[in-house]
Amino acid sequence: MEQFAEASRGGADRAADAVVTRLEAMIGAGELADGSFLPAERELMSRFGISRTVAREAVVRLAGRGLVETRPRFRPVVRRPGYDAALSALGGVVGQLLGQSAGVKNLYDTRVFMEAALVRYAALHARKDDIAALKRALDANEAAIADAAEFYRSDMAFHAVLYELPRNPVMPSIHRAFTAWLRPHWERMDRSSERNRSNFLSHREIYRCIVERDAEAAEEALKGHLAAAWEYVRGTFEPA
Repeated sequence: MEQFAEASRGGADRAADAVVTRLEAMIGAGELADGSFLPAERELMSRFGISRTVAREAVVRLAGRGLVETRPRFRPVVRRPGYDAALSALGGVVGQLLGQSAGVKNLYDTRVFMEAALVRYAALHARKDDIAALKRALDANEAAIADAAEFYRSDMAFHAVLYELPRNPVMPSIHRAFTAWLRPHWERMDRSSERNRSNFLSHREIYRCIVERDAEAAEEALKGHLAAAWEYVRGTFEPA
């Protein structure tokens, strides 16, 4: 049994730090596999010679680092370190920032900045399989115009292809984070087939510019599309 002293409050904090360090090493080494359950609270107490308070604090800190996923009444699930886990760990902080004045706009502007660069990259470097992936996403987007929920999914899928094009594992994780952080606003937006069609036509124009290798036009089409979309997003939190 590993022993982590916790005679005082400061000692308890140090004990929690030590437990977190040990569990983090075990996760990194694969001793605790991704998707497996974290050892039960009583097992942590017995293994490390700690109190229930320290065991719970250690789990909270691991969750804050994105190394475990917690849900009420369920055992914590191990999440191996990765870009998704790192960005997911920011979710609580981002949620607080989005509640501040201009918070949503700042995040949305960051998305515009990144996607403007991505469409330029796509126009200059997209390969045949990239173009084919964009076309499949575009076709699915058109087919979903009459179905609001499916159109939303196909809309996100079209933009997701842009994040996959650089073949950098950070980028898809960033897209998933943006999607998760902004989803509450997307879900509160008014939707109609007419608006969906307008968004599809914007996607089609972006695709056309990429296929024609026109980076300037692709960037302008993307910015125009997201500027129009912002006018709907802002209605989810700004008074009329």
